[in-house]
Amino acid sequence: MRRYHLAGVGIGPFNLSLAALADPLDHLDVVLFDARPEFRWHPGLLLDGATLQVPFLADLVTLVDPTSRHSFLNYLRERGRLLPFYFAERFHLPRAEYDDYGRWAAERLPSCRFGHEVTGLRWIGGEEAFELTVAGSEPVLAESVVLGVGTQPSVPEPLRPLVSAPDVLALHAADYLAFRPELLAADRVTVVGSGQSGAEVFLDLLRSRSTVDGLRWLARTPAFAPMEYSKLGLEHFTPDYTAYFHRLPEPVRDQLLPTQWQLYQGIDAETMAEIHDELYRRSIGGGWPGAVLTPGVEVVSATGGDEIELGLRHLQQGTAATHRTSAVVAATGYADTPTGPLLHGLGDAVHRDERGRLVIGADYRVGLDVPGALFVQNAELHTHGPGAPDLGLGAWRAAAILNEVCGKPVYDLPERTAFTTFGLDQTEDQ
Repeated sequence: MRRYHLAGVGIGPFNLSLAALADPLDHLDVVLFDARPEFRWHPGLLLDGATLQVPFLADLVTLVDPTSRHSFLNYLRERGRLLPFYFAERFHLPRAEYDDYGRWAAERLPSCRFGHEVTGLRWIGGEEAFELTVAGSEPVLAESVVLGVGTQPSVPEPLRPLVSAPDVLALHAADYLAFRPELLAADRVTVVGSGQSGAEVFLDLLRSRSTVDGLRWLARTPAFAPMEYSKLGLEHFTPDYTAYFHRLPEPVRDQLLPTQWQLYQGIDAETMAEIHDELYRRSIGGGWPGAVLTPGVEVVSATGGDEIELGLRHLQQGTAATHRTSAVVAATGYADTPTGPLLHGLGDAVHRDERGRLVIGADYRVGLDVPGALFVQNAELHTHGPGAPDLGLGAWRAAAILNEVCGKPVYDLPERTAFTTFGLDQTEDQ
């Protein structure tokens, strides 16, 4: 079996960052696998005009190594688009451009193996390495493994039977573009979900339908709220805050995280302004547009057929109502892809907390009862806080993992990254 220093499972933006930063390290033998045929980033939501919510500097490498040949600026240079980008004065990239940039990087990284699904992982004591079973290929050995299997669409329990039914126009927002023609033609469409994807889907329908009568947007959150984007507020997405969050006791972390939803589940202010502008435009000449926006509401039941019936409950009023619609788009976010089947071969060697979640150290290492190093990317929201899914922390986390794998600082990471001091130093003279 071929032996590697480091193997990655999944090639989304975070493990792609790992591959890009590992590329110049000649002493490190790296391979990454992904079951998909090529790199794609939320292809069902690559709407015209939709942009990233982070600056272009949050690419695969720049915030750790701005000289890397895998940077977004080098992508522009090689595409012959550097000057147009300069004149465009863009700070936030079109989402479709980030998708193309990721594919460009993946195609030039020899460590990335698409079309190869890792189906099993176990520790081989005699080899002092993990064995990765790869569908349709020979297994490989790796001294360290990084799981970057990403997330999968999350659908609330009441809506799951509808979304899985083939004869009902109900879908997760991840499939929006595939069903967009049917949604534009439907008499009534209901978008469920208060985050950025829900706002973008609603805005696209608002702009594209000949009439907005029958268009409704429902959300559990008490308001359609903007994402925290103040400069000091954004310091929650720094390594400083990540380290502080990880040091908190587990019960405190579990209590704190739901209160921080506007850090990573809010809507960017520009999208909210565009929705209001479109509604205002449709009110010119008198009368209110027929679209209905209602926060503070959860879907408690759903039945489907030619007409979908949703049972609704208002969380503050305690009132209930029935809503009939022709189609539902569940813009209800994503959940961690289950790692249970993949980690089955490690059995009880994997440390889990009382809720069955992976125990993850400050260095992104999963607690194990074997000597090998198993790391995770974007599976540590419960231990590292709201920065876990943020693209801006991707390069830093990948570099931190590489430093651990190499046993030395191959990337120089600053000791301080925020003006805010999180927590209180007990030795401080009060």
